[in-house]
Amino acid sequence: MENPPEYWYSFMPVMKARVGDWETPEGRKFLESRSPLSLVDKIKRPLLIGQGANDPRVKQAEADQIVKAMNAKKIPVTYVLFHDEGHGFMRPQNRFAFYAVTEAFLAKNLGGRHEPIGDAFAGADFSVPSGKDDLPDVAAALKQK
Repeated sequence: MENPPEYWYSFMPVMKARVGDWETPEGRKFLESRSPLSLVDKIKRPLLIGQGANDPRVKQAEADQIVKAMNAKKIPVTYVLFHDEGHGFMRPQNRFAFYAVTEAFLAKNLGGRHEPIGDAFAGADFSVPSGKDDLPDVAAALKQK
């Protein structure tokens, strides 16, 4: 709430009314009590996070901080960071790569099969700063990339 995109500035009074006033001690306490960062201990299942490094709405720092908190608590998290994306994955190569990672993640964590990664990472611009070793097929495909 303290670092909105510039084009949100005129909307911030509405956000204060709907979400909470982050500029008062009471409002800040209220928001922190509902923040995923404050509730990280309640995460019981592995989490997959896909992030665009250039996202003006959900900034990379937001994803980085929840991943850091989860890693500190030894909660499994797979973090896929697309270096040339914003809010949503627009490049088909990046979408295809994320689908492949997602399929491997779901197969591992829910059971079942997934297609081999094959050339799904071709042309995509991403890294997996956390959790790639939890998905052996992803780790191997990244080495070949």
